[in-house]
Amino acid sequence: MRLVTYAGAEGARPAAVVAGVDGDRLLDLGDLAGSVEGLLTDAAALAAARAQAADADPARLPALDQAALRAPVTPGKILCLGYNYRGHVPDGVDPTANDPEYPDVFVKTPNTLAGPNEPVVIPPGATDVDYEGEVAVVIGRRAQRVSLEDALDHVGGYTILNDVSDRAWQRRQSQWALGKCSDGFAPLGPCVVTPDEVGDPQDLLVEVVRDGLVTVSQSTSTTIFSVAYVIHHLSQVLTLEPGDIVSTGTPQKLPAAQDAHRPLADGDAVTVRISGIGELTTRFVAEDPAVESRSFRSLSEGAPATETKGARSTTGDNTGDNA
Repeated sequence: MRLVTYAGAEGARPAAVVAGVDGDRLLDLGDLAGSVEGLLTDAAALAAARAQAADADPARLPALDQAALRAPVTPGKILCLGYNYRGHVPDGVDPTANDPEYPDVFVKTPNTLAGPNEPVVIPPGATDVDYEGEVAVVIGRRAQRVSLEDALDHVGGYTILNDVSDRAWQRRQSQWALGKCSDGFAPLGPCVVTPDEVGDPQDLLVEVVRDGLVTVSQSTSTTIFSVAYVIHHLSQVLTLEPGDIVSTGTPQKLPAAQDAHRPLADGDAVTVRISGIGELTTRFVAEDPAVESRSFRSLSEGAPATETKGARSTTGDNTGDNA
């Protein structure tokens, strides 16, 4: 089942996506739970949602309005992996070297979360913005010190995360936070697909398309650390709560894409597509300099600053140091 969060007349609502002959339809599930997280944690509600989706007549449902979709969940934590695909290593490291013993884990802060239709605003100081298409695991059941064998029982579903990064800031320090955590640098969605529909998470094709060309294409069968191991590993240190996101890393770019790499700029769009899950398109826009100028002028004059916002439109190239 594909679950989404959409903006209804009464606010954000959970819903299921139902396939129709003329396109996808939307089945509101707000009578069963207040959020997608609520559905994933309530077995009875999820079973009822499945029954409603199975019995629904698509012709009687409203068409899915992509513009109304929001981030499918609101995670308390976004945990990410660096260099989790074989062949993807930091600069200067032999890609044929032995696998690392443990996953390389970093966080993206709550301000990075963006919906599937929100553009990513490129901050004025960001000079080398890059994209990373990743399978994101949505936790559906509290996980604290779980065994490897039981780890997948805590998965509520899978979605797509674009781990947008500014390489320039990332290279300025040993910790990656400032390169990973600009506002809106974690577009998520558009839907959460339940595990029964996805199948084996270690058998999915991850691809990224930029400028009409496939720049990334690699199977999750080549990850160093499986979804089950990562959940087991993380849960030994911190408790994973329903709605939390564990993003499993990005493959290395194809050689031609590495050679042609250029930073993302205003007007660029990148599509991440993952078999069994769907696709997420992110558009990048420059921050409005006029708004930025007014904000600084207001501060200098002692007046309340105007809130700085980027332009709004819809819809993440990697160098060797991406993570």
